[in-house]
Amino acid sequence: MNLKRHIQEAKNTHMVHIEDMVIDGGVKGARAAIFALRDLRDMLGGTTNDSKEITVKWDGAPAVFAGIDPSDGKFFVAKKGIFNKNPKVYKSVKDVKADTSGDLAAKLTVAFQELSKLGIRKGVYQGDIMFTKKDLKNQTIDGQKYVTFHPNTIVYAVPVGAAKEIKAAKIGVVWHTYYQGSTFESMSASFGVSIAAFKKPRSVWQKSASFPDISGLATLTKKETDEITTHISNAGKLFQKISAGALKDVSTDKDINLFINTFRNTKVRAQSEISNTTKHAEELVQWIHDRYDKEIDALKTQAGKDRKNNSKIAALQWFNDANKADLVTMFDMQNELVYAKRKLLTHLDNMDSINTFVKTKDGFRVTGAEGYVAIDHLTNGAVKIVDRMEFSYNNFSKNIIKGWETESR
Repeated sequence: MNLKRHIQEAKNTHMVHIEDMVIDGGVKGARAAIFALRDLRDMLGGTTNDSKEITVKWDGAPAVFAGIDPSDGKFFVAKKGIFNKNPKVYKSVKDVKADTSGDLAAKLTVAFQELSKLGIRKGVYQGDIMFTKKDLKNQTIDGQKYVTFHPNTIVYAVPVGAAKEIKAAKIGVVWHTYYQGSTFESMSASFGVSIAAFKKPRSVWQKSASFPDISGLATLTKKETDEITTHISNAGKLFQKISAGALKDVSTDKDINLFINTFRNTKVRAQSEISNTTKHAEELVQWIHDRYDKEIDALKTQAGKDRKNNSKIAALQWFNDANKADLVTMFDMQNELVYAKRKLLTHLDNMDSINTFVKTKDGFRVTGAEGYVAIDHLTNGAVKIVDRMEFSYNNFSKNIIKGWETESR
Protein backbone atom coordinates (compact mmCIF):
# COMPACT_ATOMS: atom_id res chain seq x y z
CA MET A 1 0.00 0.00 0.00
CA ASN A 2 1.21 3.49 -0.83
CA LEU A 3 2.67 4.93 2.38
CA LYS A 4 0.76 8.21 2.14
CA ARG A 5 -2.54 6.42 1.56
CA HIS A 6 -1.83 4.01 4.39
CA ILE A 7 -1.21 6.91 6.78
CA GLN A 8 -4.38 8.70 5.72
CA GLU A 9 -6.60 5.63 5.89
CA ALA A 10 -5.29 4.32 9.18
CA LYS A 11 -5.10 7.82 10.70
CA ASN A 12 -2.22 7.99 13.15
CA THR A 13 -2.74 4.64 14.83
CA HIS A 14 0.10 2.71 13.20
CA MET A 15 3.37 3.65 11.55
CA VAL A 16 5.96 1.41 9.97
CA HIS A 17 9.44 0.85 11.42
CA ILE A 18 11.88 2.20 8.86
CA GLU A 19 13.59 -1.16 8.23
CA ASP A 20 10.19 -2.83 7.73
CA MET A 21 9.56 -0.65 4.69
CA VAL A 22 11.78 -3.15 2.84
CA ILE A 23 9.19 -5.85 3.54
CA ASP A 24 6.00 -3.77 3.60
CA GLY A 25 6.59 -1.14 0.94
CA GLY A 26 7.83 -2.89 -2.19
CA VAL A 27 10.39 -1.13 -4.39
CA LYS A 28 9.12 2.33 -3.44
CA GLY A 29 9.15 1.56 0.27
CA ALA A 30 12.67 0.12 0.26
CA ARG A 31 13.94 3.12 -1.68
CA ALA A 32 12.07 5.53 0.63
CA ALA A 33 13.74 3.95 3.69
CA ILE A 34 17.17 4.70 2.24
CA PHE A 35 16.16 8.25 1.37
CA ALA A 36 14.68 8.87 4.84
CA LEU A 37 17.88 7.87 6.63
CA ARG A 38 19.98 9.80 4.14
CA ASP A 39 17.83 12.91 4.71
CA LEU A 40 18.12 12.56 8.47
CA ARG A 41 21.89 12.19 8.19
CA ASP A 42 22.02 15.35 6.07
CA MET A 43 19.80 17.28 8.52
CA LEU A 44 22.05 16.34 11.43
CA GLY A 45 25.02 17.20 9.25
CA GLY A 46 23.80 20.76 8.86
CA THR A 47 21.83 20.69 5.59
CA THR A 48 18.62 22.72 5.65
CA ASN A 49 15.56 20.94 4.23
CA ASP A 50 12.18 22.54 4.94
CA SER A 51 10.25 19.56 3.54
CA LYS A 52 11.69 17.19 6.17
CA GLU A 53 11.01 17.11 9.88
CA ILE A 54 11.76 14.94 12.89
CA THR A 55 9.34 14.50 15.75
CA VAL A 56 9.94 12.79 19.07
CA LYS A 57 7.83 9.80 20.07
CA TRP A 58 6.73 10.49 23.63
CA ASP A 59 5.69 7.50 25.71
CA GLY A 60 2.43 8.98 26.97
CA ALA A 61 -0.90 7.44 27.83
CA PRO A 62 -3.71 7.66 27.16
CA ALA A 63 -3.93 9.17 23.68
CA VAL A 64 -6.19 12.20 23.56
CA PHE A 65 -7.90 14.03 20.70
CA ALA A 66 -9.14 17.59 21.09
CA GLY A 67 -10.78 19.88 18.59
CA ILE A 68 -13.92 21.12 16.96
CA ASP A 69 -16.66 18.79 15.72
CA PRO A 70 -17.17 19.82 12.06
CA SER A 71 -20.84 18.85 12.27
CA ASP A 72 -21.83 21.36 14.99
CA GLY A 73 -18.78 23.53 15.74
CA LYS A 74 -18.54 22.36 19.37
CA PHE A 75 -15.33 21.65 21.29
CA PHE A 76 -14.74 18.03 22.31
CA VAL A 77 -12.17 15.59 23.60
CA ALA A 78 -12.05 11.95 22.56
CA LYS A 79 -10.06 8.74 22.78
CA LYS A 80 -9.09 6.63 19.75
CA GLY A 81 -12.69 5.71 18.93
CA ILE A 82 -13.03 9.08 17.26
CA PHE A 83 -12.37 7.51 13.86
CA ASN A 84 -14.83 4.64 14.22
CA LYS A 85 -17.87 4.55 11.95
CA ASN A 86 -19.91 5.94 14.85
CA PRO A 87 -17.36 8.21 16.54
CA LYS A 88 -17.47 8.81 20.27
CA VAL A 89 -16.65 12.36 21.25
CA TYR A 90 -17.15 14.01 24.63
CA LYS A 91 -18.58 17.53 24.67
CA SER A 92 -19.10 17.79 28.40
CA VAL A 93 -17.83 16.28 31.64
CA LYS A 94 -21.16 14.46 31.80
CA ASP A 95 -20.38 12.78 28.44
CA VAL A 96 -16.99 11.66 29.73
CA LYS A 97 -18.34 10.11 32.92
CA ALA A 98 -21.22 8.39 31.10
CA ASP A 99 -18.81 6.46 28.85
CA THR A 100 -15.61 5.96 30.89
CA SER A 101 -14.58 5.18 34.43
CA GLY A 102 -11.62 5.09 36.77
CA ASP A 103 -8.33 6.77 35.87
CA LEU A 104 -9.34 7.19 32.22
CA ALA A 105 -12.45 9.14 33.22
CA ALA A 106 -10.41 11.28 35.61
CA LYS A 107 -7.82 12.14 32.96
CA LEU A 108 -10.37 12.84 30.21
CA THR A 109 -12.34 15.04 32.61
CA VAL A 110 -9.27 17.16 33.29
CA ALA A 111 -8.50 17.12 29.56
CA PHE A 112 -11.96 18.45 28.68
CA GLN A 113 -11.85 21.14 31.33
CA GLU A 114 -8.33 22.37 30.58
CA LEU A 115 -7.83 21.80 26.84
CA SER A 116 -10.99 23.81 26.12
CA LYS A 117 -8.92 26.83 27.25
CA LEU A 118 -6.45 26.49 24.35
CA GLY A 119 -8.66 28.35 21.89
CA ILE A 120 -8.75 25.65 19.21
CA ARG A 121 -10.90 27.01 16.38
CA LYS A 122 -10.92 24.23 13.79
CA GLY A 123 -9.61 20.76 13.09
CA VAL A 124 -8.62 17.99 15.48
CA TYR A 125 -5.33 17.64 17.33
CA GLN A 126 -3.95 14.33 18.60
CA GLY A 127 -1.56 14.06 21.48
CA ASP A 128 -0.57 11.97 24.45
CA ILE A 129 -1.40 12.79 28.04
CA MET A 130 1.87 12.81 29.94
CA PHE A 131 0.52 13.60 33.40
CA THR A 132 -2.21 15.06 35.51
CA LYS A 133 -1.49 16.67 38.86
CA LYS A 134 -1.48 13.49 40.92
CA ASP A 135 1.08 11.85 38.62
CA LEU A 136 3.88 14.31 39.41
CA LYS A 137 6.50 13.14 41.94
CA ASN A 138 9.61 14.62 43.53
CA GLN A 139 12.38 12.04 43.21
CA THR A 140 16.15 11.93 43.56
CA ILE A 141 17.98 9.97 40.87
CA ASP A 142 21.76 9.61 40.99
CA GLY A 143 21.92 12.49 43.44
CA GLN A 144 19.90 14.88 41.23
CA LYS A 145 16.48 16.15 42.36
CA TYR A 146 13.80 15.84 39.71
CA VAL A 147 10.10 16.27 39.14
CA THR A 148 9.10 13.06 37.38
CA PHE A 149 6.11 11.66 35.53
CA HIS A 150 5.74 8.05 34.48
CA PRO A 151 2.76 7.64 32.13
CA ASN A 152 3.73 4.33 30.55
CA THR A 153 7.15 2.64 30.30
CA ILE A 154 9.54 5.61 30.31
CA VAL A 155 10.06 7.86 33.34
CA TYR A 156 10.48 11.50 32.33
CA ALA A 157 12.58 13.56 34.73
CA VAL A 158 12.96 17.35 34.80
CA PRO A 159 15.41 18.99 37.22
CA VAL A 160 13.46 20.68 40.01
CA GLY A 161 14.84 24.09 39.12
CA ALA A 162 13.46 23.81 35.56
CA ALA A 163 10.09 22.30 36.48
CA LYS A 164 8.15 25.41 37.54
CA GLU A 165 5.67 25.24 34.63
CA ILE A 166 5.14 21.51 35.08
CA LYS A 167 4.40 21.85 38.80
CA ALA A 168 1.87 24.62 38.09
CA ALA A 169 -0.02 22.58 35.48
CA LYS A 170 -3.09 20.40 35.96
CA ILE A 171 -2.35 18.40 32.81
CA GLY A 172 0.60 17.79 30.49
CA VAL A 173 0.11 16.96 26.81
CA VAL A 174 2.45 16.44 23.87
CA TRP A 175 0.82 17.14 20.48
CA HIS A 176 1.95 15.30 17.37
CA THR A 177 -0.77 15.11 14.69
CA TYR A 178 -3.36 17.43 13.15
CA TYR A 179 -6.48 16.27 11.26
CA GLN A 180 -8.73 18.20 8.96
CA GLY A 181 -11.82 17.34 6.94
CA SER A 182 -15.57 17.84 6.77
CA THR A 183 -16.31 14.63 8.74
CA PHE A 184 -14.35 12.51 11.19
CA GLU A 185 -14.33 9.56 8.77
CA SER A 186 -12.90 11.62 5.90
CA MET A 187 -10.24 13.47 7.89
CA SER A 188 -6.63 13.20 6.77
CA ALA A 189 -3.58 13.43 9.02
CA SER A 190 -0.75 15.94 8.95
CA PHE A 191 2.29 15.15 11.03
CA GLY A 192 4.24 17.70 13.00
CA VAL A 193 2.07 20.14 14.93
CA SER A 194 2.67 23.82 15.61
CA ILE A 195 1.07 25.01 18.84
CA ALA A 196 2.15 28.62 18.37
CA ALA A 197 -1.47 29.75 17.92
CA PHE A 198 -2.69 27.97 21.06
CA LYS A 199 -3.46 29.99 24.16
CA LYS A 200 -1.11 29.17 27.02
CA PRO A 201 -3.01 28.78 30.29
CA ARG A 202 -0.81 27.98 33.30
CA SER A 203 -2.96 24.91 33.93
CA VAL A 204 -1.72 23.22 30.71
CA TRP A 205 1.89 22.18 30.15
CA GLN A 206 2.10 21.41 26.46
CA LYS A 207 4.74 20.69 23.87
CA SER A 208 4.84 19.94 20.20
CA ALA A 209 6.50 16.62 19.45
CA SER A 210 8.52 18.37 16.74
CA PHE A 211 12.25 18.13 17.32
CA PRO A 212 14.01 21.46 17.99
CA ASP A 213 14.96 23.23 14.77
CA ILE A 214 18.48 22.08 13.85
CA SER A 215 18.50 23.37 10.28
CA GLY A 216 21.90 24.73 9.35
CA LEU A 217 23.60 23.30 12.45
CA ALA A 218 26.15 20.55 11.91
CA THR A 219 25.78 18.25 14.91
CA LEU A 220 27.33 15.07 13.46
CA THR A 221 31.09 14.69 13.37
CA LYS A 222 32.78 13.66 10.11
CA LYS A 223 33.52 10.23 11.56
CA GLU A 224 29.87 9.72 12.53
CA THR A 225 28.69 10.94 9.13
CA ASP A 226 31.09 8.60 7.32
CA GLU A 227 29.98 5.58 9.38
CA ILE A 228 26.30 6.28 8.72
CA THR A 229 26.99 6.90 5.03
CA THR A 230 28.73 3.52 4.74
CA HIS A 231 25.69 1.68 6.09
CA ILE A 232 23.27 3.64 3.89
CA SER A 233 25.48 2.96 0.86
CA ASN A 234 25.60 -0.75 1.71
CA ALA A 235 21.80 -0.78 1.95
CA GLY A 236 21.60 0.84 -1.49
CA LYS A 237 23.90 -1.76 -3.04
CA LEU A 238 21.84 -4.59 -1.55
CA PHE A 239 18.63 -2.95 -2.76
CA GLN A 240 19.95 -3.09 -6.32
CA LYS A 241 20.42 -6.87 -6.01
CA ILE A 242 16.84 -7.65 -4.97
CA SER A 243 14.37 -8.47 -7.73
CA ALA A 244 11.42 -6.10 -8.01
CA GLY A 245 9.13 -9.13 -8.21
CA ALA A 246 10.29 -10.46 -4.85
CA LEU A 247 9.83 -7.06 -3.20
CA LYS A 248 6.34 -6.86 -4.68
CA ASP A 249 5.46 -10.37 -3.50
CA VAL A 250 6.45 -9.84 0.13
CA SER A 251 4.64 -6.51 0.30
CA THR A 252 1.39 -7.54 -1.41
CA ASP A 253 0.87 -11.18 -0.45
CA LYS A 254 -0.73 -10.89 2.99
CA ASP A 255 0.28 -14.39 4.11
CA ILE A 256 3.94 -14.07 3.08
CA ASN A 257 4.11 -10.61 4.62
CA LEU A 258 2.51 -11.76 7.87
CA PHE A 259 4.86 -14.75 8.17
CA ILE A 260 7.98 -12.62 7.66
CA ASN A 261 6.94 -9.83 10.02
CA THR A 262 5.55 -12.10 12.73
CA PHE A 263 8.69 -14.22 12.78
CA ARG A 264 10.90 -11.13 12.93
CA ASN A 265 8.89 -9.85 15.87
CA THR A 266 9.49 -13.11 17.75
CA LYS A 267 13.21 -12.38 17.41
CA VAL A 268 12.77 -8.80 18.61
CA ARG A 269 10.82 -9.88 21.67
CA ALA A 270 13.43 -12.54 22.42
CA GLN A 271 16.17 -9.87 22.13
CA SER A 272 17.79 -11.97 19.41
CA GLU A 273 19.80 -10.06 16.83
CA ILE A 274 19.55 -11.33 13.24
CA SER A 275 23.27 -11.58 12.54
CA ASN A 276 23.12 -14.63 10.24
CA THR A 277 20.47 -13.76 7.68
CA THR A 278 20.76 -17.06 5.80
CA LYS A 279 20.06 -18.94 9.01
CA HIS A 280 17.20 -16.53 9.77
CA ALA A 281 15.58 -17.34 6.41
CA GLU A 282 15.95 -21.08 7.04
CA GLU A 283 14.48 -20.72 10.53
CA LEU A 284 11.58 -18.74 9.07
CA VAL A 285 10.69 -21.58 6.67
CA GLN A 286 10.95 -24.13 9.50
CA TRP A 287 8.78 -21.90 11.70
CA ILE A 288 6.10 -21.84 9.00
CA HIS A 289 6.31 -25.66 8.74
CA ASP A 290 5.98 -26.06 12.51
CA ARG A 291 3.13 -23.56 12.74
CA TYR A 292 1.07 -25.44 10.16
CA ASP A 293 1.96 -28.84 11.61
CA LYS A 294 0.71 -27.75 15.03
CA GLU A 295 -2.58 -26.62 13.47
CA ILE A 296 -2.86 -29.87 11.49
CA ASP A 297 -2.29 -31.99 14.62
CA ALA A 298 -5.07 -30.10 16.43
CA LEU A 299 -7.66 -31.00 13.77
CA LYS A 300 -9.85 -34.03 14.33
CA THR A 301 -10.89 -35.07 10.82
CA GLN A 302 -8.68 -36.28 7.99
CA ALA A 303 -10.50 -33.98 5.58
CA GLY A 304 -9.66 -31.02 7.78
CA LYS A 305 -6.04 -32.13 8.07
CA ASP A 306 -5.82 -32.49 4.27
CA ARG A 307 -7.19 -29.01 3.68
CA LYS A 308 -4.76 -27.49 6.16
CA ASN A 309 -1.86 -29.44 4.64
CA ASN A 310 -2.78 -28.09 1.19
CA SER A 311 -2.70 -24.59 2.68
CA LYS A 312 0.73 -25.35 4.06
CA ILE A 313 2.03 -26.47 0.67
CA ALA A 314 0.62 -23.36 -0.99
CA ALA A 315 2.10 -21.08 1.67
CA LEU A 316 5.57 -22.59 1.29
CA GLN A 317 5.61 -22.56 -2.53
CA TRP A 318 6.97 -19.03 -2.63
CA PHE A 319 9.98 -19.92 -0.48
CA ASN A 320 11.95 -21.60 -3.29
CA ASP A 321 15.71 -21.20 -3.65
CA ALA A 322 15.52 -18.12 -5.91
CA ASN A 323 13.09 -16.26 -3.66
CA LYS A 324 14.98 -17.30 -0.54
CA ALA A 325 18.13 -15.70 -1.99
CA ASP A 326 16.23 -12.46 -2.49
CA LEU A 327 14.78 -12.76 1.00
CA VAL A 328 18.24 -13.11 2.54
CA THR A 329 19.33 -9.97 0.69
CA MET A 330 16.24 -8.15 2.02
CA PHE A 331 17.24 -9.17 5.55
CA ASP A 332 20.80 -7.97 4.89
CA MET A 333 19.42 -4.65 3.67
CA GLN A 334 17.25 -4.36 6.78
CA ASN A 335 20.33 -4.90 8.95
CA GLU A 336 22.27 -2.13 7.21
CA LEU A 337 19.32 0.23 7.74
CA VAL A 338 19.22 -0.77 11.42
CA TYR A 339 22.97 -0.10 11.84
CA ALA A 340 22.57 3.38 10.36
CA LYS A 341 19.41 4.00 12.39
CA ARG A 342 21.08 3.13 15.69
CA LYS A 343 23.93 5.55 15.12
CA LEU A 344 21.43 8.29 14.32
CA LEU A 345 19.34 7.40 17.39
CA THR A 346 22.34 7.68 19.70
CA HIS A 347 22.98 11.15 18.37
CA LEU A 348 19.34 12.23 18.62
CA ASP A 349 19.04 10.95 22.20
CA ASN A 350 22.07 13.00 23.22
CA MET A 351 20.35 16.15 21.90
CA ASP A 352 17.12 15.64 23.87
CA SER A 353 16.37 18.12 26.63
CA ILE A 354 14.41 15.93 29.08
CA ASN A 355 16.05 13.08 30.96
CA THR A 356 14.55 9.64 30.38
CA PHE A 357 14.83 6.57 32.58
CA VAL A 358 13.19 3.22 33.11
CA LYS A 359 12.34 2.09 36.61
CA THR A 360 13.52 -1.28 37.89
CA LYS A 361 13.25 -2.99 41.25
CA ASP A 362 16.88 -1.95 41.80
CA GLY A 363 16.38 1.71 40.93
CA PHE A 364 16.46 3.80 37.77
CA ARG A 365 18.33 3.07 34.56
CA VAL A 366 19.03 5.59 31.80
CA THR A 367 17.23 4.92 28.51
CA GLY A 368 16.69 6.81 25.28
CA ALA A 369 13.47 8.36 24.05
CA GLU A 370 10.79 5.97 22.83
CA GLY A 371 11.95 6.90 19.35
CA TYR A 372 11.46 9.43 16.60
CA VAL A 373 9.31 9.89 13.52
CA ALA A 374 10.77 11.02 10.20
CA ILE A 375 8.25 13.12 8.25
CA ASP A 376 8.28 14.09 4.59
CA HIS A 377 5.91 17.04 4.21
CA LEU A 378 5.92 16.71 0.41
CA THR A 379 4.22 13.31 0.61
CA ASN A 380 2.89 13.47 4.20
CA GLY A 381 4.70 10.18 4.74
CA ALA A 382 5.98 9.20 8.17
CA VAL A 383 8.08 6.30 9.48
CA LYS A 384 9.22 5.24 12.94
CA ILE A 385 12.89 5.35 13.89
CA VAL A 386 13.01 3.25 17.05
CA ASP A 387 15.63 1.05 18.73
CA ARG A 388 13.39 -2.01 18.72
CA MET A 389 15.65 -4.12 20.92
CA GLU A 390 15.74 -1.48 23.67
CA PHE A 391 12.08 -0.57 23.28
CA SER A 392 10.98 -4.23 23.23
CA TYR A 393 13.01 -5.09 26.31
CA ASN A 394 11.61 -2.14 28.21
CA ASN A 395 8.06 -2.92 27.12
CA PHE A 396 8.01 -6.64 27.80
CA SER A 397 10.56 -7.22 30.55
CA LYS A 398 9.12 -8.01 33.97
CA ASN A 399 12.14 -6.23 35.43
CA ILE A 400 10.91 -2.88 34.12
CA ILE A 401 8.18 -1.30 36.27
CA LYS A 402 5.52 0.44 34.19
CA GLY A 403 3.66 3.58 35.16
CA TRP A 404 0.53 1.69 36.14
CA GLU A 405 2.45 -0.79 38.32
CA THR A 406 3.97 -0.59 41.79
CA GLU A 407 7.32 -1.88 42.99
CA SER A 408 5.60 -4.73 44.82
CA ARG A 409 3.88 -6.21 41.77
